[in-house]
Amino acid sequence: MLNRQKQLEAQLNDFKKPNRTAALGELMQLVVNNEITISKEKEIANMHCHTFFSFNGYGYSPSAIAWMAKKMGIKFVGIVDFDVLDGVEEFLDACEVVGVRGSAGLETRVFIPQFSKREINSPGEPGISYHMGLGFTSDNICSDSKEILDNMRHRAEERNRGMLIRLNEYLAPLVIDYEKEILPLTPAGNATERHMLTAIVKAVDERIDNPELFWSDKLNISENEIIELKKDLPGFKNIVRKKLMKRGGIGYVQPGPGSFPIVDKVHQMILAGGGLPCITWLDGTTAGEQAMGEMMELMIEKGAVAVNIVPDRNWNIADDEIRLQKVQNLYDFVAMAKENNLPINVGTEMNAYGLKFVDDFNVSELIPVRDAFIDGAYFIYGHSILKRHASFGYQSEWSQNNFKSRKLKNEFYTEIGKRVEPSTASIKKVQQLSSGLSPEEVLQIFIKV
Repeated sequence: MLNRQKQLEAQLNDFKKPNRTAALGELMQLVVNNEITISKEKEIANMHCHTFFSFNGYGYSPSAIAWMAKKMGIKFVGIVDFDVLDGVEEFLDACEVVGVRGSAGLETRVFIPQFSKREINSPGEPGISYHMGLGFTSDNICSDSKEILDNMRHRAEERNRGMLIRLNEYLAPLVIDYEKEILPLTPAGNATERHMLTAIVKAVDERIDNPELFWSDKLNISENEIIELKKDLPGFKNIVRKKLMKRGGIGYVQPGPGSFPIVDKVHQMILAGGGLPCITWLDGTTAGEQAMGEMMELMIEKGAVAVNIVPDRNWNIADDEIRLQKVQNLYDFVAMAKENNLPINVGTEMNAYGLKFVDDFNVSELIPVRDAFIDGAYFIYGHSILKRHASFGYQSEWSQNNFKSRKLKNEFYTEIGKRVEPSTASIKKVQQLSSGLSPEEVLQIFIKV
């Protein structure tokens, strides 16, 4: 049975969706038959997982991430892909099949004119910020906003192709073909920098007579050091990426105001899809993030209703002095988010091999903020389940008519997240809700006996 389980788990990452769906169904039948043992559910969350629709370090599909959460006993799980909503419906379907609280969104980079002279959370790139939209329930958004989303995807591809031209010139005699070697690594044509990195490293090993000498020349690192570095392939890839693709590398071009969409346009697209515009936080060390009060005020005016944190970056640090400072920055940011009624989305990203599947919220550094993280997961799931099955999401007309403040809205959707189980019976109750109900009446329907 163990072999069959492994076969099915591998099939979850097949590029053909029917194969993924069939594998998930069979895995859950094995659970029902007690032929697979899964972990007891724990109140832990990873609400920021990239899938293979952008890049996942383990090659996981949306269905695979839902299954892994179920198998590991993770109560909340969410996907966030770069520049696309391709995995949204598959993931939310899969979460309902396995019975975990799920959410889906996207991540991109935006230009914020008011911070054009300040570095925010994209290193060395003033005015450029990683930004997110959470709580989508479909990839089907109105035509005007779909044009914005399509443009985001198109811009990303243009940046990739331009970078590959520069890399091919530098890596000669090695030449990588975008269509033949990079796009086949993706299920839906949304290639990223990490796909290009994978293709380049693979091609060097397969087509260059002496790969170590090649890399020694291109990276300006001794051949013996290259041999040692390649013993840790993920670590070696990170070095190649840093040397060739990141700031200062031959493939890098410093972005300007026109390189990424303005934040207002991205918010327009997120809101049109009923999603939740979300500020992202790095670690509080940049000029932009040291002005986070100003940033929050600006983004709230533009429609932001949540914030995102990657906790590991803020505490899992070897240097004691740096760790203490970043942990304090984290606490200050969480307090500011609470003060501004911005629920918190957290996760590990998983867009590189070696990243955790879930954070350890019981480490001493995270215990003071653990409840805020879990409440944020309940909130995002609460919005998602009501939007998906009753059009009662955070941005809905029903919500606008029934709440006088963000604080009251947040409390309601958090409580819904706690009360509505990811079960067929609960979903049927959600589907039967009528627009004439008050928030109190909705909560009463899902009261726990």
